[in-house]
Amino acid sequence: MNWNKVGIILLREYTVRVRSRGFLVGTLLGPLGLLLILVVPVLVTLWTQDTSRRRLAVLDATGRLGPELVSRDTARYYVSHEPESALREAVRSGRVDGYLLLPPDVLQGGRAHLYTRGGGGLAFRERLEADVSEVVRLERLRQAGLDTSVIRLARERVPLETHRITETGVERDQGLILAGLGYVLGFLIYVMMLIYGALVMRGVIEEKTNRIIEVLASSARPFEIMMGKVLGIGAVGLTQILIWILLGMGILVGLGPFWAALMSVFGANTGQEATALPVGLAPSGIPASLLMAFVFYFLAGYFLYATLFAAIGSAVDQESDAQNLQWPITLPIIVPIFFITNVIADPDGVLAVVLSLVPFFAPILMVVRLAATTVPLWQVGLSVLLLALAFWAGVWISARIYRVGILIYGKKPTLREILRWARQG
Repeated sequence: MNWNKVGIILLREYTVRVRSRGFLVGTLLGPLGLLLILVVPVLVTLWTQDTSRRRLAVLDATGRLGPELVSRDTARYYVSHEPESALREAVRSGRVDGYLLLPPDVLQGGRAHLYTRGGGGLAFRERLEADVSEVVRLERLRQAGLDTSVIRLARERVPLETHRITETGVERDQGLILAGLGYVLGFLIYVMMLIYGALVMRGVIEEKTNRIIEVLASSARPFEIMMGKVLGIGAVGLTQILIWILLGMGILVGLGPFWAALMSVFGANTGQEATALPVGLAPSGIPASLLMAFVFYFLAGYFLYATLFAAIGSAVDQESDAQNLQWPITLPIIVPIFFITNVIADPDGVLAVVLSLVPFFAPILMVVRLAATTVPLWQVGLSVLLLALAFWAGVWISARIYRVGILIYGKKPTLREILRWARQG
């Protein structure tokens, strides 16, 4: 392979794309878009959680649970002394949203029953179940002879503070904040791999459609063209990420005075505690090794998938033809997203360890694990080795497909034909 030709193609791809308006807009608006994608669904969920204002009649056969339940939420519950048949007719006619039947045996392990016209949602049901369970639990404890003060003591939660023992001493553990950061970084890698992978594929299709690929093929080998394009677009993505990291650190440093002013408003101490950001939010609180791992796994994931996207792009004449062929590539990118919450919840579990070692999942899930816990060095090394092997295999397969695909026009190949090109190319 002639690296000079690869370098020329790389430089052309890089300069053309960095100077484009799309790069500027994407760099400025990308973090905002990511923030909207991650934060808005959470805020909407919190704001709309259990907003059902159904008012329920409580038909209490025990004579003790109804008032306690009503005292918890007078807008939701009220004690009714009507016969059950009358309440059932009221629900059917729409005059009453529903009624809650608490039979006599509910304190001895029986069940409560809710009667409505249906619906209400999971949040409504969970809230109702929690209220009834708490009221029944307290009444059972009272019947067992426990004093109210004892019950209150038994219900009090004990706050747990976590600390990390390091070589320099003991420091407060910011695991939750770093786990959240890991989620953001993993999701960012997911989005970047999809966007830049599709960009590579689209670029190959455009050059093939415009016959530019034939001009390039007259002076460089197909493999050199493919690598130059993949490396050039990868450099664009790396540039964008470095800009975002510097921009993010600048914003965090700038938040210092704002945080101090905010703390002073709320009467916080005026010393160091008032002026410092929480460790996890300060640039110094983000491990440099995590940022380095993020950059490495982004590049590794990008190169692994970009070569495969380039192969698909070389096999078709139009972007619409590629939609049916790219699902085997996009599927392994999407699958890790479904397991991110599991990995954050139990980063040292078997499932998290195994999934983070799978080369196609590692770019996302290993970054999440590195943020959420201390990953053994051998697991990181094994992940890097498996990624390198997968990348080598991906380049080998993609180069063989690319070599055949860029010379074929006017045909919509099937996946079986593309695999045959990989065997015979």
